[in-house]
Amino acid sequence: MYRIGGIEFDRRELRDFAAAWVALGVAFTFFLAPRGFLQLTPTDLADLTDLFVMSMITVGAGFLLHELAHKVMAVRFGQIAAFRADYGLLGLAVASGLAGFLFAAPGAVYHRGRITERQNGLVAVAGPVTNLVLAALFFIPFLLFDGAVNDIAHLGVLINLVLAVFNMIPYGPLDGRTVLDWHPAPFAGVLLVGVGAGGLFVLQFGFSLGV
Repeated sequence: MYRIGGIEFDRRELRDFAAAWVALGVAFTFFLAPRGFLQLTPTDLADLTDLFVMSMITVGAGFLLHELAHKVMAVRFGQIAAFRADYGLLGLAVASGLAGFLFAAPGAVYHRGRITERQNGLVAVAGPVTNLVLAALFFIPFLLFDGAVNDIAHLGVLINLVLAVFNMIPYGPLDGRTVLDWHPAPFAGVLLVGVGAGGLFVLQFGFSLGV
């Protein structure tokens, strides 16, 4: 076991975090790249590399802190919790990004122990709320800086809003199903904020980056 910031992680968990981080970085790179990038001219390759670096930074923040929020909240409620990657879904994420759409469900934090429905709902909603907070934080340097910092912040806002909204879909193992089963008010609140903020951001600033 490894203790980081007062939280315990096992070796498999750290490996799964790393694998999911890289796979999501690749998936978002393919998804956001111009459709002609497979020609891989020197210029395309350079732009793709820049986009991958930005995706790793922004997905790293969005994905890792999303899952850590689940884990920290679960541990707070006395649970034994650990992240486990789903390598089949990681492959699907990369393939979907390459195909021009995105399915990002890299795994989940699994926890066990006695827990109430409310506590379980709070564990689930902690991840999407973290992404909304990160989107707001990325929005600050997006407004203040130009160039590479602006591009990274732009992508940070987009990725975190996508992660928040996607995970609030009330289907299967996604967070939205658990949150909705607990209470419709936080479910509707988080989903509407994510969709509304995402729509306004894209309408005002666009989806494409300057890379």
